[in-house]
Amino acid sequence: MVDEAQLLAALRAGDLTAFGQWAARAEPSLRAALRPFAAAVDVEAVVQEALLRVWQVAPRFTPDGRPNALLRFACVTARNAAVSELRRSGPSAATLDDVERALASEPTGRPWEPDPFLRAAIAECREQLPKQPGLALTARLTSAGADDDATLANRLGMKLNTFLQNFTRARKLLQACLEKKGVRLDEELAP
Repeated sequence: MVDEAQLLAALRAGDLTAFGQWAARAEPSLRAALRPFAAAVDVEAVVQEALLRVWQVAPRFTPDGRPNALLRFACVTARNAAVSELRRSGPSAATLDDVERALASEPTGRPWEPDPFLRAAIAECREQLPKQPGLALTARLTSAGADDDATLANRLGMKLNTFLQNFTRARKLLQACLEKKGVRLDEELAP
């Protein structure tokens, strides 16, 4: 996976392939950001407009230091383009009220779908985990709270204490790897 700094450098250089890869990963988040507008505007046209604007701004784009700055910028751009389209079409007061209610009910400051760049970073970091910590982490995640740690340890043929140590080690290694990739967990996990 290309980190955000490398991606921005490629976009500044006009690399169409890098932009295409970024756009393919960003598109689901853009569509999700536009969900409240789906009944009132042509979402496909708005997504294309937002991608075009990102491409035009990319050479001058300055990240704010937080992860996924370009994706966050694209989501805001898409929503602004949708609002402009809505205003141009002369919507009824009821349509505007519906959109405002939908926008107010959504979380702010984050993409509305799982962040594709964060997911890729997590997957890469999980692949780098040593075998035993990786197994402990996978067992806990797969269980999703349905089984206690003693049961998970037993399934893996580990003593409970060994399982807990492996899980703790996996968390620490995963956090360190993500931080090297520029992911600040305190920001990603903030409500």
